[in-house]
Amino acid sequence: MAETIPTKSKILKQSSDCFKDSRTQICKELVSEIEKFQLVAFDQNKFKCQSSLLGLQTEIIEAYFFNNFSNEIISLMTPYVIKNC
Repeated sequence: MAETIPTKSKILKQSSDCFKDSRTQICKELVSEIEKFQLVAFDQNKFKCQSSLLGLQTEIIEAYFFNNFSNEIISLMTPYVIKNC
């Protein structure tokens, strides 16, 4: 059975939701979804996209584990994902 690769718009929407409430199940699943998208970008030699996705993934992990540092987490990587992917 083939795996479904998430779209850029789905990842951006879910990451936006995740930054609003980083303790949801969506945030945990999103880390894996971004990983799938990274592998596709790697296979297509889109290294700027892959790097941008890695940065977004890092922000999501930080939001999940360090939620108490800020009530409003703003993604710095989202514009790079939009531009490079």
